[in-house]
Amino acid sequence: MTYILLGIMVVVYGLMTLSGGTQNAGVLVEFGAKYNPLIVAGQYWRFVTPIFIHIGFTHILMNGITLYFIGQYVENIFGHLRFFIIFMASGIVGNIASFAFSDGLSAGASTAIFGLFGAFLMLGESFQDNPAIVSLAKTFLVFIVLNIAVDLFASGIDIAGHLGGLVAGFLSAYVVGVSFDKVSPVKRAISTIMLIFVAGAILYLGFSKNM
Repeated sequence: MTYILLGIMVVVYGLMTLSGGTQNAGVLVEFGAKYNPLIVAGQYWRFVTPIFIHIGFTHILMNGITLYFIGQYVENIFGHLRFFIIFMASGIVGNIASFAFSDGLSAGASTAIFGLFGAFLMLGESFQDNPAIVSLAKTFLVFIVLNIAVDLFASGIDIAGHLGGLVAGFLSAYVVGVSFDKVSPVKRAISTIMLIFVAGAILYLGFSKNM
């Protein structure tokens, strides 16, 4: 599944390049970047399509490399379908957060990738008796903190989208569970309710601000 997602991103990048360039605002809007006025107008699919769109070569290169390595880790642990659900749910909720808190045109798989980081945090919290998983989760926690620190001080970074994806990944990982063990039914139920509530609340806020 990781390879399929990467393949889609590369194909979309190529088509955008042939259509006028991945940094061209008109091309970005045409291919489905997050653009608040059009979402308000009813183009709700723009919560999904930005996941597969990138702005410039460096953008797709960095996200592609990160997804290649992190994606395979998460996919091996959770399984193909669970991984796909976590990835997409994180990307969608991240884009909803971006819609609510950022007015700018935006795109990229970073929202979904931060969700994969969130899935690692879920593993660390759920399987504290497994030293290997806890160690891996701590490593990713440091990586997440460093990335958020960069987001705070760098220009043009959609931190709302990243944080939205991170939270959605953490919660959706509980919702789908893991392939090698059982997750507490109580935690799964609470996470499902929280994920729906968080996504719904942010979506409501977004439309309230942009209408």
